[in-house]
Amino acid sequence: QEQLVESGGGLVQPGGSLRLSCEASGFTLDFYAVGWFRQAPGKEREGVSCDSNSGGSTYYADSVKGRFTFSRDETKNTVYLHMNSLKPEDTAVYYCATPAFPRRVNYGCYAREYDYWGRGTQVTVSS
Repeated sequence: QEQLVESGGGLVQPGGSLRLSCEASGFTLDFYAVGWFRQAPGKEREGVSCDSNSGGSTYYADSVKGRFTFSRDETKNTVYLHMNSLKPEDTAVYYCATPAFPRRVNYGCYAREYDYWGRGTQVTVSS
């Protein structure tokens, strides 16, 4: 059964760093586009960083560009979101997601293109 599990969230002070992990089971993550999304209380879900894995550029939302980095480790069937210079406005539940099968996705982070979602990991940035 296909499953995505996020981890690595927590409480961090402004300016701090976290590394989120998204581990897949039941399928080979390296064949799939993967997106990181987040949702803060009372706000709509936002695409943070999405990688099509088709040789194109990784997308980053303007709000995180230069601070967050997407990476993959095929040996661990895991993708990561490295988050630096964290701000209180980064506080949210972070989710990873993939399409139901390996296919090309549009450049950007469009939630409608992603079918499998993890349960999320909470990130809180506060002093």
